[in-house]
Amino acid sequence: MIPEAPIQARDRRTIWIVSGGAEAVPGIERAKAMGLRVVVSDGSGEAPGLALADHPVIVSTYDADATLAAARDFRQRHGPIDGVLCIAADVPLTVATVAAGLGLPGIPVPAAQLAMDKLAMKRRLVEAGIPVPWFAPVRSVAELQTLLAERGPQLVLKPVDSRGARGVLRLSAGTDPDWAFHHARSVSPSARVMVEAYLPGPQVSTEALLIDGTGHTVGFADRNYEHLERYAPYVIENGGEQPSALEPDVCQAIAGLAIRAGRALGIETGVVKGDMVLTEQGPAVIEIAARLSGGWFSTTQIPLASGVDLIGAAIRVALGERPEAADLAIRQGRPAVAIRYFFPSPGRVRAIEGIEAVRALPWVHQLGFFVSAGEVLAPVTDHTRRAGYVITTGDSRDEAVARAREIVESRIRIRTEPA
Repeated sequence: MIPEAPIQARDRRTIWIVSGGAEAVPGIERAKAMGLRVVVSDGSGEAPGLALADHPVIVSTYDADATLAAARDFRQRHGPIDGVLCIAADVPLTVATVAAGLGLPGIPVPAAQLAMDKLAMKRRLVEAGIPVPWFAPVRSVAELQTLLAERGPQLVLKPVDSRGARGVLRLSAGTDPDWAFHHARSVSPSARVMVEAYLPGPQVSTEALLIDGTGHTVGFADRNYEHLERYAPYVIENGGEQPSALEPDVCQAIAGLAIRAGRALGIETGVVKGDMVLTEQGPAVIEIAARLSGGWFSTTQIPLASGVDLIGAAIRVALGERPEAADLAIRQGRPAVAIRYFFPSPGRVRAIEGIEAVRALPWVHQLGFFVSAGEVLAPVTDHTRRAGYVITTGDSRDEAVARAREIVESRIRIRTEPA
């Protein structure tokens, strides 16, 4: 257990958390344990985090202006708001807009805009000398066909402004350019598409908290893509593990590059999440996110593997505080941690078997499902189609991974039938 730390300044300060999804719940609980008055906003009245909030607010997490209007209304009716952040939701622009509109701590709005636009992000990183894959906008099927002819099929096509791997396609010689272009564009809110070179090599997730320009990397996990061929052309991640198998000096170089990239986007104080790849020429940035990560990485996996209360520290930063460097230092002797996802056969779920026995295992830290009996599972095309997950611990990385694989491959059985 991470000990509770007292908050500073006046009692019952108010934190506004933009997102009330299941993955935000641990963060909401952490804020309440810190003695804060918690406002949670979400567009879904069924979001579980709303039930935990002192003040639930129904407003879309993606509607920055409506959220700011709701926050101003709350402030007039209920008193000051002292900080705002999002947890496991890719809405940094909404957070930055509320922070700027209410005069609260937060990343600049232009930095949030760059973080939400993959094309603009990469252009800014190139200007700053940060290595990224070759990339280009794609405005039509004809333009995509020309790029494929010039550069070959080893390209990744993606929407400029989507999330959760929606519309992300690893192209090959057999991929229909017309279908690929229209599929990617269909999940872009701005109907924009880009292409970038596929860089082979180990992929890594990093998570750092920048404080006045100084980065503290507390999360560093190897990403698992063992199902790339199985789900091609869709790019599906199957989990990750800590500690990394990479050498310490390589890890340091990757983490340092992610922090440099965050600063290049204009983030001096705030969270920087890096999707990184290690190539033969060195590390490169695939994407940078300006918010606490999902996939239970920020809320569960990082505290387990590092002993660092990242959520608590991020809340303090949102309130204008400055955590000490010692609070963000990785503890020694922590367990290895692995997460794996369930990908059962498509169809109607008949039953999920083995849950209670698995939850009783001492090395299973968390087990969750996104489906239940009677629901229909569609074919896997992005990360929203995962059926569930398990987080395991071990004395070594290999042990934690083996345990997670054992759960998803044999101990839990998600039985489906044609629908």
